[in-house]
Amino acid sequence: MAQTKLKQQAVKSPLHFARFEFKYLLPLQLRQKIEQDLAFFLQYDPFVVDKEGHRYPVRSLYYDDPVYSAFYDKVDGLHSRSKFRLRTYSFDSKDQTPVFLEIKGRHNSLVYKHRTPLADDDAVDWNTLSGNRLTQTVISQADNSAVRDQFEFDTLRKTLQPVALIDYMRRPYISKFDPSFRITFDEELKVSQTQSLFPGASGSAAKKILPGYTILEVKFRHHMPSWFHRVIQAHELQRISISKICSGMEVLGLAIDEN
Repeated sequence: MAQTKLKQQAVKSPLHFARFEFKYLLPLQLRQKIEQDLAFFLQYDPFVVDKEGHRYPVRSLYYDDPVYSAFYDKVDGLHSRSKFRLRTYSFDSKDQTPVFLEIKGRHNSLVYKHRTPLADDDAVDWNTLSGNRLTQTVISQADNSAVRDQFEFDTLRKTLQPVALIDYMRRPYISKFDPSFRITFDEELKVSQTQSLFPGASGSAAKKILPGYTILEVKFRHHMPSWFHRVIQAHELQRISISKICSGMEVLGLAIDEN
């Protein structure tokens, strides 16, 4: 029953959005203080109200080309950039949670994401799929959409391949006064060098990313509420430009930000 509810809620999540996203890096003690201060203004996302720890797992397998163009587009701060990934909400393929093909990008200050679900086909064994076989399965199983078409085109044009797997736990909140204003706390970040969404025991050991720190993400469509500005000032928070996949690739030694 719990997995059925998880699948239904994940499928209902938006397939397209554009919004602003601000990020802050928090050591444990500061994270606890901020979370306490935000309690008056925020409530748990309904998705995690009944979940243990009010968190859920996030797993993303990122694609890039042989020269890691998506990585360097990010570290070079290009105003228009994008990347493809597979995303699901479990670390265990047996949970049968939905899998999405996503393109996430930025145009100037606006972040956009378009996603399309993959067919709920019990015949697909994600544990056995890797590299080109995984990519071809994604193309065949993805719903007919612009996201699928662009992925197939870029796979051929840029020779895209899976690069690394990012895992973390997320605690999401929404504003009590504006449901479009969201805050998430992402913690326990790990990266694995693999070309599989579920590498299992055969995959390389996961490595920690930013151990002891939480990434606070603030997401909104129009403007940041004044009460959050006060939180920023009270704790002297500084926005950072950080990418989980770029940080993970540096941990793995795949690419280096020399800026």
